[in-house]
Amino acid sequence: MTDHTPVIQIQGLVKTFGKVRALDGLDLTVGPGEVHGFLGPNGAGKSTTIRILLGLIRATGGRVGLFGADPWRAAAELHRRLAYVAGDVALWPGLTGRQCLDVLGATHGGVDEKRREHLIERFDLDPAKRIRDYSKGNRQKIALVAALAAEADLLVLDEPSSGLDPLMEQVFQQCVRERKEDGVTVLLSSHILSEVESLADRVSIIRRGRTVTTGSLADLRRHTQTSVHAVTAAEPEGLDGADGVAGYLSERLDGHVDIRFTIDAEHLDAGIGRLHAARIQTLTVTPPSLDALFLRTYGEAADLLAGAER
Repeated sequence: MTDHTPVIQIQGLVKTFGKVRALDGLDLTVGPGEVHGFLGPNGAGKSTTIRILLGLIRATGGRVGLFGADPWRAAAELHRRLAYVAGDVALWPGLTGRQCLDVLGATHGGVDEKRREHLIERFDLDPAKRIRDYSKGNRQKIALVAALAAEADLLVLDEPSSGLDPLMEQVFQQCVRERKEDGVTVLLSSHILSEVESLADRVSIIRRGRTVTTGSLADLRRHTQTSVHAVTAAEPEGLDGADGVAGYLSERLDGHVDIRFTIDAEHLDAGIGRLHAARIQTLTVTPPSLDALFLRTYGEAADLLAGAER
């Protein structure tokens, strides 16, 4: 029987630093085996939340569960079940890459040595060099190899691909997919929205210490418009001004009609039906990107908070 108990369960999380309220009732649920994107603008509270999950600081209020335990009280036990990668890795400059991997591996519950050697090769890493001679990208690779080789149930990745070139970014993404296939849960905080879009099953977007939306990308896209570009033989009847349609533009070119518009997801079928009636020659339907969803949510949250503060 599959265990559906959340790996991470946060309810009403509050954290204050003096008079500053860094977290203000944040909620976050991450189920077993999922990759969960954790997004928000700078200062939203992502790093504070992660530090509380890691047991590095104590929550002021609310409930925090990590594998059903309190990360503040059971940090040592819980750290054997997780691996963490920060965006700005601090390593020991006098050690070699392999020595650092050994030290980092000792902090985890166990290391798959065979997988670690394979990861060293895939990330094109020279483990014999000293850390002081590594670039930022290579220091990041050390942290990634250590985490991905760990026999961990949870990966907490905070800006994990910082400093990686595009080729290594693709290697990283594939490695995360493989760990997910092994049943590992991943909390992924990243400024690279395309990375989150490629990897995440669900996302939570936070602002000013509160969760403003959470769900799968498909769920979130239902509330955001889809872009349509079509070429038809005739002007579609009744499409301009139809329910859910916005930004309608059409241009007649050499016996056909070039049409562009955006449309609500719930009206997409009806809109495509009108295009079919006008005899479609080409059709491109582009769902909203995570960038668009993020900006929309960010903007709406700002408007709501501004209204509440007035």
